[in-house]
Amino acid sequence: MSSIKIPYRKINFLSPLVQDYLSESAELSSFYGRYNTIDSFHNQMEEKSQFPIDRMTLVDVLKKQNQAIDLSDLTQSNIESLESTDTFTITTGHQLCIFTGPLYFLYKIVSTINLSLALKEKYPSKHFVPVFWLASEDHDFDEINHINLFSQTIRWDSSQGGAVGRNNLSNFSSVLEDLNLLMGKGQNAERLKAIFYKAYSSANLALATRVLINELFKDDGLVIIDGDDVHLKKSFVDIMKKDIQDHSFYPLIASQSEKLSENYKAQAYVRECNFFQLEQGSRNRVLDRLGAKEIDSNPEKFSPNVLLRPLYQEMILPNLAYIGGGAELSYWMQLKTAFKSEHIPFPILVLRNSVILTTPSLIDKINHLGFSFEDFFGSESDLHKKYVQNQANISLESQVESLGEIFHSIKDKFNDKAYEPMIDAEHQRQKKSLENLSKKLHKVEKQKHEVALSQISKIKTSFFPNRILQERYNNFIPYYLKYGDNFIKKLKEELNPLDTNFVVLPL
Repeated sequence: MSSIKIPYRKINFLSPLVQDYLSESAELSSFYGRYNTIDSFHNQMEEKSQFPIDRMTLVDVLKKQNQAIDLSDLTQSNIESLESTDTFTITTGHQLCIFTGPLYFLYKIVSTINLSLALKEKYPSKHFVPVFWLASEDHDFDEINHINLFSQTIRWDSSQGGAVGRNNLSNFSSVLEDLNLLMGKGQNAERLKAIFYKAYSSANLALATRVLINELFKDDGLVIIDGDDVHLKKSFVDIMKKDIQDHSFYPLIASQSEKLSENYKAQAYVRECNFFQLEQGSRNRVLDRLGAKEIDSNPEKFSPNVLLRPLYQEMILPNLAYIGGGAELSYWMQLKTAFKSEHIPFPILVLRNSVILTTPSLIDKINHLGFSFEDFFGSESDLHKKYVQNQANISLESQVESLGEIFHSIKDKFNDKAYEPMIDAEHQRQKKSLENLSKKLHKVEKQKHEVALSQISKIKTSFFPNRILQERYNNFIPYYLKYGDNFIKKLKEELNPLDTNFVVLPL
């Protein structure tokens, strides 16, 4: 069974900003560059080609960062190809969630791979490299230290601080043991256990995440880059100084954010200084205007926050597009003027694919119950109400409407305002009585359909576990245990980042 595509406007799923972006609203046009169409990439390549990229340093760094990794021939070739001015990147990134975290971690990567393939088909004389940016300098440990699996939480407890990518894995073996018990046995389970053991035997979380992602996607030529690198940061020193010493970006980003806030919610808080200082075990906000010598001598100690990381990324990569979720697109739109001030081409913003995973039998059950897939984006109580009403046709709305017509005719017959309060009061009393009767009938019918209503609740929970979208809660492990490599293969076959629809994917 092929995937089902649902227009976002039908499910009230996205923020107003992203909805307007997808509809190419004129109100948003000043907050981004080119819109995401396959033809837009022609001019994007022309513009990016004019911006100087230190390709030799980029390739050298990528080779060093990946030298201990079992890269595929395609990935190695992709890294080498970045020396050529005919090669461009398509980039996504994410926090270093253990075991990849929520499902959409994978959806971002697949969207990036598939867009690179689509561009190669459209522009065969150019080369396009899918890139994953490791958010190794992030510090939100509580967001990345757990996964939800089989109604349990697998958690890594650690007292380490600072940039999470530098955290060592000395106590991670107990996490693997907990996971192994839950995964059980079988060919797919053993394959995953081997991958996880290989990854989390690494020296730190950044390297472990690199190994894990590479094991899952190396045949697709995915290139993984870590911005926590002294050689890459040397090219960012001038912007470090402008921000840390002069606070040059604050008025630009603040003004853009204020304009955005006139109609939408600005995603990221704007600060005068947008850098952290990294030390072993700590990551502290830069509060003082540091001297140029300190920045020149140790650029690796300075880490851009969420609002300057995009500038860093676009300075060191020959990048055409960034693929992210709605919140990511939102904070990128706070930065258009900052990009313009540095003459850095603003990338095309691509909304990652969003997916609900299901089965053909579950889709058949939904149809049998009389629902469309869109209905399940509504509340559970509304689903129950709709089902009961459809089964028994117990709605008394037409009777309530007829009652109104009867009392209206009574007022016309007597045509005397002295009687109107009495007639209206009786109308309201009988209307209330009908409404109460409708509720009682609904309750009785609901009891008759408990099995079906229980099925509806289970379907709703499978799509929205813990009342949030499946892709934000579930991990990929259960699907891999059941389907193996075919799971990721199916994602690659069905996800298209140029197609702005919600995807329902039966497995």
